[in-house]
Amino acid sequence: MNNPTDYRLAALAAVLAGALAAAPQASAQQKELVIGQQCDRTGPTENVGVFMCPGIHDYVDLVNSKGGVEGYKIKLIDIDNQYKVPAGVEAYQREKQAGAVTMGVYGTPIVEALAQQCTTDKMSCTTPGFGIGASADGQRYPYIFPLAASYWSQAAGAVQYAKDQLGGSLKGKKIAYLMYDNPAGREPLPVLKDLATSEGYELKVFAVPPPGLDVTSQALDIAQRFRADFVIAHVFGRSPAVAIKALKGNGYPLRKVVGLVWASAEADIEAAGGFGVAEGYNTMQFAGVGSDYPVNKEIVAMYAKEGKPPSKEMKSTVYYNRGIAWGALEVEAIRNAIKAKNGGVPSSDDVKRGFEQIHDFTLGGLLPPLKVTPEDHEGGGFVQIWQVKGGKLVRQTDWFHAFPEVVKKQVMASANKS
Repeated sequence: MNNPTDYRLAALAAVLAGALAAAPQASAQQKELVIGQQCDRTGPTENVGVFMCPGIHDYVDLVNSKGGVEGYKIKLIDIDNQYKVPAGVEAYQREKQAGAVTMGVYGTPIVEALAQQCTTDKMSCTTPGFGIGASADGQRYPYIFPLAASYWSQAAGAVQYAKDQLGGSLKGKKIAYLMYDNPAGREPLPVLKDLATSEGYELKVFAVPPPGLDVTSQALDIAQRFRADFVIAHVFGRSPAVAIKALKGNGYPLRKVVGLVWASAEADIEAAGGFGVAEGYNTMQFAGVGSDYPVNKEIVAMYAKEGKPPSKEMKSTVYYNRGIAWGALEVEAIRNAIKAKNGGVPSSDDVKRGFEQIHDFTLGGLLPPLKVTPEDHEGGGFVQIWQVKGGKLVRQTDWFHAFPEVVKKQVMASANKS
């Protein structure tokens, strides 16, 4: 190649070849990890998913806007399971095929159907605030992570709150348990029955058949026949609003009612007729309420930077904040897994171990001081009580967990039955 033109052509060819060789390498550097998430945007409990799932998305978007997690972008796949078991099982399979390294599985009946599959696939399946009470036992359920107060811990917290409100003793008192009649509604019964014996109260169960749109007879029985000293309400979907109206309509004081976590959102109160109607109603929470947390402010700033107003779902802070918390715990487990592999691509089994390293992760006060271990997948079982007061939700208690020895006893008893 004595001709200068030939040299120039050869040099250009070398540059082009180098660029083509570098292209796949550059593409490979765009690392991505998948979170699978089931939601209930439609169906009998859609008033949860329409607020909670946007919270999960906003948190993941916030993380990605900061560069992702330890060099990885997070891809969130969100499938509506309609609170139906067949749809939930199908969603699990689709998200597994898409390469999910962890999955949010929504709905107690769906969790029960998928528990063995999660273990077989070594897939960490998260169930904050619902699911199988015994799954707090990480040895028996190695791949199920409640990550928040189980229904057993919620029941214990509700009994403790009733005890505090009734003067420090439940001996001789009457406690009504108003429940949605499905596996989720029945889940707290072992703890409630155990505590009835040890605390000396009379427990009576009032079951509400699905879809839970009529609570008239149950409210009448509670208020005027049984004459309950306190009501623990474990209803969800459209039922909480119906129950609030029915109890109040029968003259029952709402300050003597505590709703477990899925009967405790602004959407429930508004559907009952508003905060004025629900004055005094007590709500149980496993994540903070309101928008005065650093992470909420960061999400608002993210929207502002994009020239957009904050999503309207942020106004329903109970469910939206739970979505933030759920997404944050999944991301934190992934972060732990990547660090443990020195930046390598984590498997779903690595992410499982990442969940078990979440200690004192409070997300600026939005969460209690969780400590998840290989033995305890619940993280402590903490709750707060907030009350409808003066047109808003007002915090009544700090984070607390109640009767841990009774909850542990039920966990152990469940293990011995298997």
